[in-house]
Amino acid sequence: MSSVFWCHGANTEILKMDNSAHKAIGTMVGGLVVIGLVLSVPLLTGFWVSVDAGHVGVLKTMGAVNTHELPPGFHFKTPLMDDVVQLDTRLKSFEVRAAAASKDLQTVETTISVQHSICPTMAAECYQTVGDLDKIDLTVVAPAVQESLKAITAKYTAEELVTKREQVKQLVTDAIRNYIGHTLNQKKLDGAVAVANVAITDFDFSKEFNLSIEAKVKAEQQALQAKNEKERRITEAEAAAREKELAADAAAYQIKKESIERAAAIQREANALSQNPNLVQLRAVEKWDGELPTFSGGGQMPFISLPAPERRHVAESKTKEVR
Repeated sequence: MSSVFWCHGANTEILKMDNSAHKAIGTMVGGLVVIGLVLSVPLLTGFWVSVDAGHVGVLKTMGAVNTHELPPGFHFKTPLMDDVVQLDTRLKSFEVRAAAASKDLQTVETTISVQHSICPTMAAECYQTVGDLDKIDLTVVAPAVQESLKAITAKYTAEELVTKREQVKQLVTDAIRNYIGHTLNQKKLDGAVAVANVAITDFDFSKEFNLSIEAKVKAEQQALQAKNEKERRITEAEAAAREKELAADAAAYQIKKESIERAAAIQREANALSQNPNLVQLRAVEKWDGELPTFSGGGQMPFISLPAPERRHVAESKTKEVR
């Protein structure tokens, strides 16, 4: 009986050992499967690559750049040997804070923004010779901005940089384009970078220069105001003088006209007197009031002698004429 119990216990122990072994083997197999899947994913994905829109793919085989660009889309490649670098060909803005000196040795600072892009058909050559767009900005665009600004601002005074801003901007833009083109030409990359636009912010000067400009503008405004006031007073004085001149001319004309009329009247009367000598006595009689003048002393009275009735008749005639 004891022997039977011993055999049964031994079988139970054997069964437990078998179950443990099966579990261990299952765990090992599962781990190997997971490891195989993890390792197979890179191998499987290494057979293809997807290039995003607005980019081109530069294929590198064992580090060597293939000059054939990959357009946006799905492409196959060799796993573990090929690598694809995506270059952004969209328009990008790169800002440079630049400083230079004007013709009158004033420090000028400004921010210049260059909008540019990589030509898709030359992306591989550009990447092989210079690098991606960030490298191009640092090694080509930034020096072009700095040198172009220095070359142009040195030809203008600080005041001219403000008053001729559009002209200066155009010259700086042309200089930047020419500098970038010359640099790429030396690297045999003509047309690899296309410059779309160059934007220049307002020029910044020192605080002292800004104060001097404000003082100058204020002085010019005051001088212009004084000039306008002077011209106004001169205009008013000239108007007043002209008014007096016209009044004097009118008075002189009136006097002249009256003189001419008076002279004509005198001439007519003289002609009448010359044609009728008795008219003089008539004028004297017309002005006589009928009374004889009184003299002290003796002697004859120097006037015509008229009888009393005639004197009365002349006086009455004169009175009627007056009425």
